[in-house]
Amino acid sequence: MVNLFKLKNFDFQKTGKEVLQIEREGLEQLDQYININFTHSCELIYQCRGKVVIMGMGKSGHIGKKIASTFSSTGTPSFFLHPAEASHGDLGMISKNDILIAISNSGESLEILALIPLLKHRQIPLIAITSHEQSTIASSAHIHLCVKVPQEACSLGLAPTSSTTAALVMGDALAVSLLKARGFTQEDFALSHPGGVLGRKLIMRVEDIMLSGDDLPQIYPNACLREAILEMTSKKMGLIIICNHEKKIEGIFTNSDLRKIFEKNIDINQSNISHFMTLGGISIRPGTLAVEALDTMKKYNITSIIISEHNKLIGLVHMHDIYQAGII
Repeated sequence: MVNLFKLKNFDFQKTGKEVLQIEREGLEQLDQYININFTHSCELIYQCRGKVVIMGMGKSGHIGKKIASTFSSTGTPSFFLHPAEASHGDLGMISKNDILIAISNSGESLEILALIPLLKHRQIPLIAITSHEQSTIASSAHIHLCVKVPQEACSLGLAPTSSTTAALVMGDALAVSLLKARGFTQEDFALSHPGGVLGRKLIMRVEDIMLSGDDLPQIYPNACLREAILEMTSKKMGLIIICNHEKKIEGIFTNSDLRKIFEKNIDINQSNISHFMTLGGISIRPGTLAVEALDTMKKYNITSIIISEHNKLIGLVHMHDIYQAGII
């Protein structure tokens, strides 16, 4: 167990805040490196007909994986390639249309240096992200992006901290700049995130989850109340839609309407549904996002909403269907 008595005089919060301050100062220095080389890098990546391959060893490799992931999810196809594995066959994953981004704080990573002659032979453009402009990797690159920081946040000055943060932020700057240049939209983003809540919110539409056809609770206007009630209760949607033979919506009848009927002791076998329905009904058009349908239901305090086109019944969505789809 940790001897808390020995640690009680150590101020963890003070040290944590010092780390944040050092890293903030490092990022402030990064602004000067968003220069013409940054523009050239973005232009080169924008015009790339293949993929952006990212390399890095150790902590730089972890940063490279995140940057590759960010690129791929924002419209720039990318993947991470471990430089040591590249030397043992995986270099074949790079095609003639690709671009390579090499991340190395020192600019002297031996595993990347070993690949440079082969990259030059294959005429693969190289963008280097290092903190040393005169390093071997930087000097060998077509474009160099400097990410030099005043100091590491590590009190020993050894563990990559501020430097990896700077490299990560430079990668984000590239990715977001390219996103905006491509006119990348929320819908584009959702297509690469179908498994997440955000993706489902942006791509799932009412027709993806609506009831349709024989599953719809519907009946003709000349039906008696008894037939309407049987249809409504069998479909368990809490309402029934009254339509003519051309599927044109004339009205709706809900559970609250049913309660009023029983309170008035009306003969359900002799009474026509059209005399008790509510004209029209709240509806939305097909193509509406499911999350927008949910917002409409909450606005009008209803649990189901009709999908229609030119007042013609197409489907019905219940609030529970939207929740079960994992949108919220």
